[in-house]
Amino acid sequence: MRIRAFQGLIPRADLAAELASPPYDVLDTAEARQIIATQPHSFLRVVRSEATLPEGINPYGQDVYEQARRNFEQLQKDGELVREDAPQIYLYRQIMDGHAQTGITAVCHADDYAAGLIKKHEKTRPDKEDDRVRLNTALSAHIEPVFLAFEPTPEITTLMQAAAERLPLFDFTAPDGVQHTLWRMPDTAAVTAEFASVPHSYIADGHHRSAGAARVGVAKREANPHHTGEEDYNWFPAVMFPQEQLQILPYNRLITDFNGLHPEEFLVRVGHACSLSPSAAPAPASPGQVSMYLGGHWLGLALDLPADTDPVSRLDVSLLQDTILAPILGIDDPRTSKRIDFVGGIRGTDYLRAQVDAKRASVAFSMHAVTMRQLMDIADAGQIMPPKSTWFEPKLRSGLFIHTF
Repeated sequence: MRIRAFQGLIPRADLAAELASPPYDVLDTAEARQIIATQPHSFLRVVRSEATLPEGINPYGQDVYEQARRNFEQLQKDGELVREDAPQIYLYRQIMDGHAQTGITAVCHADDYAAGLIKKHEKTRPDKEDDRVRLNTALSAHIEPVFLAFEPTPEITTLMQAAAERLPLFDFTAPDGVQHTLWRMPDTAAVTAEFASVPHSYIADGHHRSAGAARVGVAKREANPHHTGEEDYNWFPAVMFPQEQLQILPYNRLITDFNGLHPEEFLVRVGHACSLSPSAAPAPASPGQVSMYLGGHWLGLALDLPADTDPVSRLDVSLLQDTILAPILGIDDPRTSKRIDFVGGIRGTDYLRAQVDAKRASVAFSMHAVTMRQLMDIADAGQIMPPKSTWFEPKLRSGLFIHTF
């Protein structure tokens, strides 16, 4: 892995808690407007800049990217975002409901992404990639880091522990209850050298940010006849966490209808396809188990593992798709179907129950979470997970460190 320190933008110390914001892809424009109304310094002014424009505007229109640039420049002009005096590598810790995860923040090289040293496990959508490319290009900056996992060495662990004994740059608790603490790493050269022995990393969250950053790098190098590979546009920010620290929540499913079946007929067909229990806990306790909410009750499904050892086929989301969603409910392509909604596990199973009880969905499926080992096995095999398989918490806060080029 090639990483290096970067001389980026960070919030003014007294504004860090208010300026730092949720990432762009976990809320909609209306939610962003509400936050900005009470937190006028929020970095959502940049990552969801359409929320600072009149209602009804196209969130992917050129006016939105120009507004993001103006808001970004204003944050710097007002001294809310300040430039570091020297290149830095950071230690970033998050604590959520007693769970702590601590990662290294640096910039990674786009060529490592292209070469597969930064391994992916999801497909990206061209329209979402295009959005990231247009925003990064308008700002000449990568404003949100990619969330990576890696296998740490004892030497890297020692460097991280030493940095955490120093006074932090920021230490605050966000409105969602997650504590965020940031330190400067005292010896950036040592960190860079140690990561040279890390063979690869895994994208946990941020596939579109990674792909967009790589595309910006390609465009910039094609326009630069003196390209060397060391220019800032070749690098994008990432927070790299030891993989054993990460917490994956399930990604649950809501289905709008029974594909023309009566509920009783649907239940009969489910019972023929798998083992069906008349009662179950809302959250399944082990892989291969799915809890289904229907008619005011949680039912238990036991899905049979396939005989092959393909790591994708063995995922619970794949088993559900192949056993229930496609053959019974007619959802052949969950990426494009309008009859399925995906719900991050952070919302809990009560949300699933409420949606079905309110008849906004016909049936809900509560999944067991994918493990980091499953994710890494799939990425190592060069395979792709089904859509909406993993939900990582806590999310990285945006606006704490920004890489410009």
